[in-house]
Amino acid sequence: MPITLTVPENILDPAAEAKVFAELTDALLDIEGLQDNAFMVPNVVGTLHTLPRNRIFSGGAAALAAFVELKLPAVALASPDSKRRFVERATRIVAQASGGRIVPERVWVNVVYAADGAWGIGGQAYDNAALGGAIQAAALAR
Repeated sequence: MPITLTVPENILDPAAEAKVFAELTDALLDIEGLQDNAFMVPNVVGTLHTLPRNRIFSGGAAALAAFVELKLPAVALASPDSKRRFVERATRIVAQASGGRIVPERVWVNVVYAADGAWGIGGQAYDNAALGGAIQAAALAR
């Protein structure tokens, strides 16, 4: 489940970059109750994009802002409460990682859902039922 974090350059040091991704991953897995799931844990992946400060905008002007995009199958963060909890936690994680240089009001979180059957892992296309089955099988194997 890819997480894409976009931040201005020189906001996060290398240690903070690794920590923010670990915390975003933990937040998703915790909210879904899958912290120890052997299928899910390695499939929460991500990229960090750092852009020059004059290439990130809010209201049409350069701004210290961050963007978190989480791509998921429709079976994940399915309830409004789980989405709300992820948005709140992701915002707090990014604002804290920035050392307060990016305020929570300048962190945008977007949860995007893939169409059923359009989720691929390791060359295998999964629909929502197959993903659920893989997650359950990993939970039972523990």
